[in-house]
Amino acid sequence: MSKIVIIGGGVAGLTAGICARLNGYEAVIFEKHRIAGGNLTGWDRGGFHIDNCVHWLTGTNPVTPQYRLWVETGALGDVEIYQADSLYTYETASGKLCLSRDVNRLHADMLALSPRDDREIDAFIKALNAAKTIIEVSSKSNDKRATTSELLSSLPLLLHYHRMMTHELGQRFSNPVIQGFMECLFPADFGALGLLVAMATFCSDNGGVPKGGSLMMAQRMTERFVSLGGELHCGTAVTGIGINGKRAVSVTTDKGETVNADDVILAVDPAFAFGKLLDKSYMPLPLKRLYDHPSVSRFSSFHCAFSCELSEPPFHGDRMVKIPKELQNVLRSEYLILREYSHEECFAPEGKSLIQTMHYCTEDECRFYIRMKERPAEYIALKKEISDEIAALIVSRYPELSGKLHCIDTWTPATYKRYTGADVGSYMGFAFPPKLNPIFMNGRIKGLSNVYLATQWQQAPGGLSVASKAGEAAVKAIMKHDKRG
Repeated sequence: MSKIVIIGGGVAGLTAGICARLNGYEAVIFEKHRIAGGNLTGWDRGGFHIDNCVHWLTGTNPVTPQYRLWVETGALGDVEIYQADSLYTYETASGKLCLSRDVNRLHADMLALSPRDDREIDAFIKALNAAKTIIEVSSKSNDKRATTSELLSSLPLLLHYHRMMTHELGQRFSNPVIQGFMECLFPADFGALGLLVAMATFCSDNGGVPKGGSLMMAQRMTERFVSLGGELHCGTAVTGIGINGKRAVSVTTDKGETVNADDVILAVDPAFAFGKLLDKSYMPLPLKRLYDHPSVSRFSSFHCAFSCELSEPPFHGDRMVKIPKELQNVLRSEYLILREYSHEECFAPEGKSLIQTMHYCTEDECRFYIRMKERPAEYIALKKEISDEIAALIVSRYPELSGKLHCIDTWTPATYKRYTGADVGSYMGFAFPPKLNPIFMNGRIKGLSNVYLATQWQQAPGGLSVASKAGEAAVKAIMKHDKRG
């Protein structure tokens, strides 16, 4: 039985391990942390459970191929899927707009806000319905798979948005609420097509949240791998790969072990894979081009978790709030995302609730936090200053929370870099810029016949579904090489 050694036990690594076992390979995963799951994780603070990852999960609609993969890996199946009525609400003093699962309702709400924008609104709604075909759900019904002809007919409607950023899309509307609604969900340099696809994912019943949150999803995938006979070594980091000619023959660990391998899958951040484990010259050219592309960037975010002394928070779901200009220099962001977790009863003690916030950080800002962490006292003081400002901003919007909101944790791009090894603390891949064709890169590594890449970085903007697809694709490539596919 051939042995596949997988470096990294996140979603890509776990998927690769499960697919390897299902196809008769011996599979060994090395994960540097005490648990597997990577960014798909959560933790407890003072009786509250903080969920790090899933705001929506692409692939919760059973008609999609991604759903099949989630079930196969144990991520979904018997678990209940929470489908909210809206993904997020942009809220200002002058009005609000929700991304409703019902596209017709969204259409009506936009027209009610700004009748003068009717032509632009109509065009946007047509494009939103067309975008459903990209994620392989019919634009006419959420319970049918989109056909090739539907996909081809949708492309002309989407090309218009392929060329613009979310900010440019927002400026096509005269109403400031609609403008903010278009700009607030993603970083400023995100492409409008990426926004459309994210919206269409939710509106296709394809972006729900598994009950129990991120950590339980990771645990289900871990249990699936182990139950299939996979070998998982947590708390063990791989420090090197033994190369003989054009083949990897072994890996070494921080425990001084050498483990022989017939194939190696790199399910880690490319900056670690190519520079720490392998020479940078091995990085696949399409991936290198993305790193070097002047308009392609990476991002992360600053997070706070607050305990709330109310059993029901003053809002439901996600709220997107524009940060006042006087605070934008402190928070280094224009929008603040608030999220409450009343749909998860076990996330907060009885009589209380949990509110988490995040605001995006550019690549330069990510590096700022990473450098700041080298000065612990200043870093802690800065996090306290920012969390205090965020709490005050929330209370100014919801006065009933005065004296009832207490910060229980903060985490930054520096946290993600420490935990995952991501170069700038990115928890997703590249931002999705305008004019970028999001083609999935194969994981083959030129110059090495039996080493494969399996990461979310193989298709912008990354995320859990891309990571899982990359893990499956790496095993399929091995099978093809072995003439088993």
